[in-house]
Amino acid sequence: MKKYTNLILAGLVIVLAVVLVGVLTYVKNQPAEKRALQPLVEIAPMEPDSSKWAVNFPNQYDSLMKTKTNNTDTTYGGSSQFSWLERDPRQVILFAGYPFSKDYNDDRGHINMLDDVRATKRLNLDDSDPKHTPATCYSCKSSDNPGLWDRMGMEAYDKMSFNEMTPNINNTLGCANCHEAGTMRLIVTNPALKEAFERQGKDWTTFTRQEMRTVVCANCHVEYYFKGDGKYLTFPWDNGTTVEEILTYYEESGFKDWVYPETDTPMLKAQHPEYEFFTAGSTHYNAGVSCSDCHMPYTRDGATKYSSHDVHSPLLNPEESCGQCHTDTEYVIGRVNIIQEQVATTKLETEDAIIDAINAIKAAVAAGNADAALLDEARKLHREAQYMWDIVSAENSTGFHNPEYALKTLADATNRARQAQMLAAQSINDTSLLNTGTYYVTPTP
Repeated sequence: MKKYTNLILAGLVIVLAVVLVGVLTYVKNQPAEKRALQPLVEIAPMEPDSSKWAVNFPNQYDSLMKTKTNNTDTTYGGSSQFSWLERDPRQVILFAGYPFSKDYNDDRGHINMLDDVRATKRLNLDDSDPKHTPATCYSCKSSDNPGLWDRMGMEAYDKMSFNEMTPNINNTLGCANCHEAGTMRLIVTNPALKEAFERQGKDWTTFTRQEMRTVVCANCHVEYYFKGDGKYLTFPWDNGTTVEEILTYYEESGFKDWVYPETDTPMLKAQHPEYEFFTAGSTHYNAGVSCSDCHMPYTRDGATKYSSHDVHSPLLNPEESCGQCHTDTEYVIGRVNIIQEQVATTKLETEDAIIDAINAIKAAVAAGNADAALLDEARKLHREAQYMWDIVSAENSTGFHNPEYALKTLADATNRARQAQMLAAQSINDTSLLNTGTYYVTPTP
């Protein structure tokens, strides 16, 4: 009898195992969208209203909404809208003649993007002025954009003025900027990013999911410029994404953002090159870490695991961010502080060197008898030095995304600035132009 019972049990185990294998095989062979939890509502392609996505993804949406009110600062950054011009008055001089000398605030959370771009004093809303603000400035501010680009194309979009585009922009940054409705996969939505990859011979659709957890941020967190009269959004990556390669691109294309007053230097303004900075051989990037691993760590709501969309500095939640890999988060925070202090201090020293160069070039121009070739070379070095400095300054990590790259770039910028200063002095044979620390000199009434 016992033997008979054992045979029955063994038979049941075999039957259950076969059934389980069959079920798993069936599930595995289903399309990805059928294997996942079925959504409560169907989301239309490129749906700009994130609240509609929230029905299926309430935790992600609720955490995204926190970026509207979170305004906690770290030592060198954070989410409050402080003025860089007040925190570092040198930048008023560095950006003289450009709108950034009038208004330059630190970024707030993602949900505030649309409000903040409409409130900045850098806008020129006079469409009769050839220098009016183009619609291109909306490119990274709204979840309406993927649909608009799809319907009208980016060329037509960028040719419009900021004023003309405003009635079409009703939603701030949201789900549609990063996700494909239905599958929820991470995608490239910005045509400028897609085109930049194509010019590099890369197909973003072949990237791994982990790679896309960084690439999706490159829809916005990149260096860019407005190309030609149509203000066509363009990423200057044709030669590569290092600062030297981007400078070469701008030099070959003859592009300038503005002309510095009293020196006639054709200047460049860096934007927010987090992607280029992080991917330039940083330790974390080489280790396979993505932007989302640190800035959007996985968290739990009961039994539900999800990626937090409350994007902010990992220093504000180090256990969830850094603690996934590092066992001693206090040590990590200490290291971050040391790195950022080094970069912040070096950055100010570079600014002083650039201002010395600016003042020397101004004096040489004012003299009226400068050697033209030497003066032009001084201008070129000033342009390069300030752009290199700005790549570090405009990048939102005070160097931590790539410390070695940050310090090297600042060192190269300082070197170029001092060379520019020396050439300006040589151009009129005036050694007094070699004085340093001219930012601190009280102007003569």
